[in-house]
Amino acid sequence: MGDPAADLAQTLRAGPFHLALRGALAARGLPLHRVQHRLAARGIKVGVTSLSYWQQGVRRPRRPESLRAVRALEQILDLPDGALVRLLAVPQGSAPDSGPATTGRSYRQLVSVGAAVEALVADLELPADGGLHTVGHHERVRIGPAGELCGRESQHVVRAHRDGIDRYVAVHHGDPECEPARVEVRAYENCRPGRVRRHHEAGVVVAELLFDARLRAGDTYLFGYGFEDGTGGRSREYVRGFPYPGGQYVLQVRFDEAALPVRCRRFAQSAAGAPRGHLADLTPSGRHRAVHLVEQGVRRGILGIAWDWD
Repeated sequence: MGDPAADLAQTLRAGPFHLALRGALAARGLPLHRVQHRLAARGIKVGVTSLSYWQQGVRRPRRPESLRAVRALEQILDLPDGALVRLLAVPQGSAPDSGPATTGRSYRQLVSVGAAVEALVADLELPADGGLHTVGHHERVRIGPAGELCGRESQHVVRAHRDGIDRYVAVHHGDPECEPARVEVRAYENCRPGRVRRHHEAGVVVAELLFDARLRAGDTYLFGYGFEDGTGGRSREYVRGFPYPGGQYVLQVRFDEAALPVRCRRFAQSAAGAPRGHLADLTPSGRHRAVHLVEQGVRRGILGIAWDWD
């Protein structure tokens, strides 16, 4: 794992703006709602959603009021004068409007979903990392007879890196045509549902899972949860993003006998919009209905399984 301070310094030098802003927020440990309050105290009105869009690269500050907010952010985040503003003078490069970078979900879709998640988590007033590191995560995804994402279940083992942790925030991103209002949150083991937030345009559900115990730094905890969906269109891949490095991740996708794909393959991406690499065909097992991937130590980025129906 690299030095966070050195990583931030490098990003501030090289950009792009949204990664520099995101890194500075993470380094200072400030949730977006607190940043918004500090800006408001200076007489600057910026919504949590706008802040989230800025750090995800969905939008760039351009108006005079927005640039004033960026200069204030430099002070709030204890950055050198001009550290963020100067990055806005650099062309954005691979902008969302340039279109899909892969045959799967487009860059625009991924960053828009990321922005929606950031806004919903900020609404819950919780820190981005939740005070937890993932030790192991085994995820099972079910695809139905019409090729739809029926649901998924997770068995998750985490370790607290500070005292007083008693919850986890789980995120579900449905396929196109998903109806978040109809997605059900399930708590199976050692947790119970708390607050739930839904973003209808992005097809996202963010659920707070409350633990049965309050953790101290160093404690591990095992819990199980899931989402029942079945509201979206035909699914073609399952993708999971990792904003932080973690332990082992296992993903299994099981297909209904009435809808078996002709090809399945795993992939990895360093970030949304980056080329897909580490491609490998997956061989179905269990009466030719399931495929899986195993990653012993996940890095920041994206892992997933994609499949072709014909």
